[in-house]
Amino acid sequence: MSGIVDAVESVQEIAAEVSPAPATFDNIASATDLKARLDWGEPALTIIDVRDRDSFNNERIMGAISLPIEKLAAQAGQTLEAERDIYVYGDTDEATARAATQLHTAGFERIAVIKGGLPAWREAGGQTEGRNT
Repeated sequence: MSGIVDAVESVQEIAAEVSPAPATFDNIASATDLKARLDWGEPALTIIDVRDRDSFNNERIMGAISLPIEKLAAQAGQTLEAERDIYVYGDTDEATARAATQLHTAGFERIAVIKGGLPAWREAGGQTEGRNT
């Protein structure tokens, strides 16, 4: 039995060395941090675009959902899963910070603002979707 345990431990050590580690979760995330996490393949997150619906329809981070900041507090509890990591971006870093505060007030704990928003995402080579892409 000891040989099996040793073999399992050996495989676990090798897997830990070759498997990429997920990005850490911080309350302020660069677009590069988020892109690395998505590239790593960690799906337990939600990306929220708090810009107006027309801006969202024109171009957004691929996979983002639209919750305009004016409706965010009212819809967050009905739309979002509390246990998921939430990444949020808006027109400006200030608007994004306001949205993060609203989410925190609504009871969400794991909220990260995407510093620089959509322009930073594009600069990091992140995929976008929408009418203008």
